[in-house]
Amino acid sequence: MLIKAMAIQSQLIDWRRDFHKYPELGFKEKRTARIIAETLIGFGCRVQTGVGRTGVIGELGNGFPVIAIRADMDALPLEETNAVPYASLTEGVMHACGHDAHVAMALGVAQILASQDLEGTVRFIFQPAEEVADAEGLSGAQRMIEEGAMKDVNAIIALHVSSYLPVGQIEISSGSSSAGVDTFRGVIIGEGGHGSRPHETIDPFILTAHVILALNSIVSRRLDPFTPAVVSLGAIHGGQAENVIPNQINLDGTIRFMDTKVQAQIHAEIRRAFDLTRTLGGDYKLNFEIGTMPMVNHPDAVRLITLSANEIMGVANVLPRKDGMGAEDFGCFSDIAPGAMFNLGCQIDGSERQHHNSNFDIDERCLPYGTAILADAVLRYLRSGDFPA
Repeated sequence: MLIKAMAIQSQLIDWRRDFHKYPELGFKEKRTARIIAETLIGFGCRVQTGVGRTGVIGELGNGFPVIAIRADMDALPLEETNAVPYASLTEGVMHACGHDAHVAMALGVAQILASQDLEGTVRFIFQPAEEVADAEGLSGAQRMIEEGAMKDVNAIIALHVSSYLPVGQIEISSGSSSAGVDTFRGVIIGEGGHGSRPHETIDPFILTAHVILALNSIVSRRLDPFTPAVVSLGAIHGGQAENVIPNQINLDGTIRFMDTKVQAQIHAEIRRAFDLTRTLGGDYKLNFEIGTMPMVNHPDAVRLITLSANEIMGVANVLPRKDGMGAEDFGCFSDIAPGAMFNLGCQIDGSERQHHNSNFDIDERCLPYGTAILADAVLRYLRSGDFPA
């Protein structure tokens, strides 16, 4: 299978660079979706567009079983700093997480499998908005599921490029493999006034300071130390003039968790932290935006991918996943059908290009490896009619 993927390496690179040059944000991936749909139709796929707003579904083969491949399409609101011929041409937007590569590899799988006699159906799910949620707090995965993307699917697999892992290696493990994520947005309310007469105010900065200390004590002092969790502040906004104490401060942050019981505990502790404002004479408003649940890799799907990866890359290059608190809405799909995602090494010359950073990039030699593993796993699954024993 690797030979077939290597034979289309230049095409994989062309696709990836084209998507990289013209990135689009979540739920706005119109050009990306159009090119994907046109390419899939050219391979003989049955294609649906506009699924979950801008998502695309393509199918090859017929009947059962049905195995799906998911690839996310959206970019990030960052200005690219890489001086490369394929740098983003869209101001303030870039593919800083590798979704352009994910799309290219999924298209490569479709090209390879289009010439195969499939004993079942492979469904390609090109998902919008993995990085963001809509006004109702739902991501692209959740929107596509609402519109039937997972109907009749028996298994689902995916990959994610990883900048800390060398080309030629992957990581995969069973169990919790990425964190659940929620957002909290708070408004700390005081009574403003002139900066020369602070005693006549209820200073929201003082209230905020106490809340911040309490928030930063949740993980270290309120949770079991053996429980993976993160509470991070990302934005504080308040005040407009140096001599005016404002009425309120806005405070936004993120939480990460691997267990829903921990999620509930963190929510309760955040409320407790904000309650300090009332103790000190102020008030607050607090809202939680519920994101995605932890992604859990099913052991059968992990075994399927591992068998293919062992054959393509060698057993020594198939490694267990390192622990981390990154979030991925692929778990919405794998919660419906057994599934797994693996990390694909894409490191450039031993130098990490951090994800979600303006200089993120990949070593494009990784593209045939990811394409070959996905294609081989699909064929292995369809030929056996189920997960391998």
